[in-house]
Amino acid sequence: MPVASVGQLYHDGIVETGRQAQFLFFVAFLVSFGFIRTSAHMIRAQVKWWPGNVEVGGTHIHHLVWGILLLLIFGWLGLALAPGTPWREVSAVMFGIGAGLTLDEFALWLNLKDVYWEKQGRRSIDAVIVATALTGMTLVGLRGWHDAATGVEDAVFAIVASAGTTGLLLGLINASKEKFGVALLGLLVPFVAIAGAFRLAKPHSLWARLFYGDGRRRRSAQRFAGPRGEPFYKRVPELVGRLGLGSARRT
Repeated sequence: MPVASVGQLYHDGIVETGRQAQFLFFVAFLVSFGFIRTSAHMIRAQVKWWPGNVEVGGTHIHHLVWGILLLLIFGWLGLALAPGTPWREVSAVMFGIGAGLTLDEFALWLNLKDVYWEKQGRRSIDAVIVATALTGMTLVGLRGWHDAATGVEDAVFAIVASAGTTGLLLGLINASKEKFGVALLGLLVPFVAIAGAFRLAKPHSLWARLFYGDGRRRRSAQRFAGPRGEPFYKRVPELVGRLGLGSARRT
């Protein structure tokens, strides 16, 4: 995708919707967390060229402290001064960095002891995942979720409407072939209507009169004829007589 297109998408989706500060916070939060987590692994691996822990008077200053300071300073600036552009965006970036540094040691201020590399330290990762999900949802906003839901709804309605229209057309085809039972059942089970639409029509049906030549009419007559080559409906009186229903009715 061209850079100009990406820039236009950013302008339309982020800047014009007034969510640039939220977006910058989100990016700064993720970048700071990724950086400080990488830094911790580098320090633990004792990489020589990587700066070590910050210590003052022999006391290890956790990066949690710097995160809290950033949250306090830029949180106060955002509330008390409410700066405009570009300081509003700068404050959002610094606040995001502070949030990333602080939540990376969430397990420390939850347990009140250094459990960064222990099993309890997993809670810091969980906290960051939750914060990322909530921040991402807020960034997308209700408008985005509404648009997504509307798109899904439109797609579902389009599929249902297409299926309904197709089922109705198949039902009409089956009815024109005098397959009325298949036409009704096909409205509920489309596969039945599809199978019926591709099978031969009855010889005296509207479909046969309109579309069948002599060859297909003969095939249809043979397909739907009784054992003596007669159409089934012409043999109904004979079957009734064999069952004795006619004599029973007369008596």
